[in-house]
Amino acid sequence: MSLVDRVKGVLLTPQKEWPVIEAESTSTAALYTGYIMPLAAIPALASLIGFSVIGISVLGTSFRIPIGTSLTRVAVQYVLTLVGVFIMALIVDALAPTFGGTKSQTQALKLMAYSSTASWVAGIFLLIPSLGILALLGGLYSLYLLFLGVPVMMKAPADKSLGYTIAAIVCAIVVFAVVGIVTSRIGGYPGLY
Repeated sequence: MSLVDRVKGVLLTPQKEWPVIEAESTSTAALYTGYIMPLAAIPALASLIGFSVIGISVLGTSFRIPIGTSLTRVAVQYVLTLVGVFIMALIVDALAPTFGGTKSQTQALKLMAYSSTASWVAGIFLLIPSLGILALLGGLYSLYLLFLGVPVMMKAPADKSLGYTIAAIVCAIVVFAVVGIVTSRIGGYPGLY
């Protein structure tokens, strides 16, 4: 399945797409190179262009982040996002027995990769920094995708899926807060994603 078709399926018909994803056999390397890396690059590249080329306007004053600072920040953010997805997959896999699910690192990685689709695609709004807040909508939809994917991918019973999803969200907040802090420390300006 092509990248574009998979993105469309996950975003537009997730309830039909999750069983298809669940049945597919894939390697970690293939999932990263064919899906995670290209999609995670969307918010990174959009923020690079938005902050360094288009610029930011705050209280009537416009400014641009120096390209070197942005490149450093984007590179760190991108790499830590890739690592964060893997860490979240390990956490989701470890949580599976607690919520009556089945442990599977591959299924957990697929769950985290495909449920992040909306967030990564919405990262395109970072092209115009003042619209960056709209990227949060993608994040909210990604939470819904995670909720739909948990019972299919991790075989969690329906009555425990909400708790499993909430536990995963809490862990994701911690993991990606650390990513944001590290990125801000290295990159030198506060993040919008």
